Amino acid sequence: MRAAAVVNLAAIERNCARLAGVGPRLCAVVKADAYGHGAVVCARAAIAGGATWLATATAAEALELRRAGLDGPILVMGALTREEAVLAVGAGADVVAWTHELIDWVAAAGGGRVHVKLDSGMGRLGTRDGDLADRLVERADAAAGIEVVGAMTHFATADELDDGFFDEQLGRFAEWAAGHRDLVVHAANSAGLLRDPAAHFDMARCGVAIYGLDPFGVDPAARGLEPALELRSWVAAVKPCAVGESAGYGRRFVATDPTVLGVVPIGYGDGLRRAQTNNFDVVIAGRRYASVGTVSMDNITVDLGRETSLAPGAEVTLIGRGISAEELAGRLGTINYEITCSLLGRVPRVYHRDGVAEPA
Repeated sequence: MRAAAVVNLAAIERNCARLAGVGPRLCAVVKADAYGHGAVVCARAAIAGGATWLATATAAEALELRRAGLDGPILVMGALTREEAVLAVGAGADVVAWTHELIDWVAAAGGGRVHVKLDSGMGRLGTRDGDLADRLVERADAAAGIEVVGAMTHFATADELDDGFFDEQLGRFAEWAAGHRDLVVHAANSAGLLRDPAAHFDMARCGVAIYGLDPFGVDPAARGLEPALELRSWVAAVKPCAVGESAGYGRRFVATDPTVLGVVPIGYGDGLRRAQTNNFDVVIAGRRYASVGTVSMDNITVDLGRETSLAPGAEVTLIGRGISAEELAGRLGTINYEITCSLLGRVPRVYHRDGVAEPA
C-alpha cells in the first residue's frame, strides 16, 4: 500500500491503564474517528485498558459504536439538532444539555440520560448561569423518562501550565458542582487529569492522552504515555538531481549541489499539510532525511544526499521512530491533535499489538 497509519492497540491499552490509575473513572474520548486512529477499534482497546465510558462529539459517532456492539455508557458531548437528539437517544447514548429546549427534545424522543453543562469559562457550549443550570437539573429530574446522570464543564487552558485561568474555572465549577454531588461530576480532559487532582471529581474525559499524545504538546514519555500511531510510506523512485534542477510544483526546491532525490507517494490528499513544504523530516533506514520541494496531493520528495544506497521500496516513516506528532505540530504552529486528526480516509489504518497483527 502507498501509505498506512499503523496503530499499536497495546499502547492505547497501556495509556488507558495509566490514566485510569490516576484517580477517577476514565471516559475515553473517541470522537473524530478516535483522533484519526479508528473509533471502533480504539474504543475496544480503551475499554480493555480500563475505560468504563466512551465519549463522542456527534450522535452519528455514538450510533457507529453501538452498531459495532459496544454497549457501555456513551456520552455525546456536542451540540445536537432535534433530529440528532432523537438519534442519540435511540442509540442509548447520554446527551449534554444546557437549555430547556434540549431537555424537551430528549423528553419528546422518549426520554434518556442527560448531563447538565455549566460553562465555567470555555465560552462555548453550556450555560454560564449557575441558577439556570440548577433549574435544568430540576426540570430534567421532573420530566418523564429522563434521568439526570451528570454535571460537567470543560477547561479552556488546562494544557497551559502557567495560566491561572484554569484555577478560576475549577473554582467556579467546583462551587456549582458541590450542590450536585449525587450526580457524576466531571470536568477534566487529559491535561486536567494530569495537571491537578482537584480537577478529578468522579470522572475524567481523556482524548489525546489515550493515543499517547502529550496533552501539553511537549513529550509524551514525560507523562508516561506511548504514542500509538506511526505514519509510513515507501520510496517509489530514486533519481539524481543536478545543480539547478528542481523538484515539485513552483520549483520551491532547486539543487545547489548534486544530490539524489527520493519520491514518496504520500501528500496532502492523505493528510499531510502543504504548509509542511521544506519543513519536515522523514526516517529511512534509521536516518533522518529532509523533505524538499512542495508537498503535493499525492507525493513528496526527500533529499537523500549524494552518497546513498537507498533503492525504491525502502520504508519511510513520517510519524514515529523519533519523529513525533508534537515535533510536526511545533513546526507548523499547531497542536498534536490536528496532526493525527488530519489523516484522511484513503490512508488505511493497520492495527497490531506490540508487533502482532490485529484485524480491524
